[in-house]
Amino acid sequence: MKVLVVGAAGQTGRRVVTALKERGIPHRALVRNLESAEGVLPPDTEIVVGDVLQPETLKAALADCTRLICATGARPSLDPTGPLKVDYLGTRSLVKAAKEQGVEQFVLVSSLCVSRFFHPLNLFWLVLYWKQRAEAYLQESGLTYTIVRPGGLKNEDNDWPVVVEGPDRLFEGGIPRTKVARVCVEALFDPGARDKILEIVSRADAPNRPLGELFAQV
Repeated sequence: MKVLVVGAAGQTGRRVVTALKERGIPHRALVRNLESAEGVLPPDTEIVVGDVLQPETLKAALADCTRLICATGARPSLDPTGPLKVDYLGTRSLVKAAKEQGVEQFVLVSSLCVSRFFHPLNLFWLVLYWKQRAEAYLQESGLTYTIVRPGGLKNEDNDWPVVVEGPDRLFEGGIPRTKVARVCVEALFDPGARDKILEIVSRADAPNRPLGELFAQV
């Protein structure tokens, strides 16, 4: 197994890279800016420069990778096309490249509430709408997938247990990015996470159960 992490220099992506490194799983980081990535990724990380909006850069990035974790996301900006380009068109290009390269599993980090069109977040250039479109494209692609929908992302970790539900079951709550990364990495090994949408938050009062059990119940 070798994993390509897309959006690896982002707040969630860098934690995915760290989680893979801690597990000793071979991986490669796809980033847009080499200098900034080297400042945030663990030493000795294999880094390749590319862009999901430039499909010609994806083939080399995917070479010899059998799994893919996509943690891209449009950054807040005044560009109304940002979510369309990054969250939908970029993910679509990545899905096409993954199919061509024979990737065995595609893990996509999405968001809670993507099915709620009138959610306040859609005021920011329909960001949830385009994430949902990306999810649908992946589901229809024929690739084995795991779609992870985290709640509000937190940079600080905590010791609260993870809650996992199926699609459109959770509509509020937050979760540390380190836990999102752990769910993404565990999903690569657990058949119970395949071809599923996993909505995740963390709660202080939740029972502490293994992720495998949580995946299986969805």
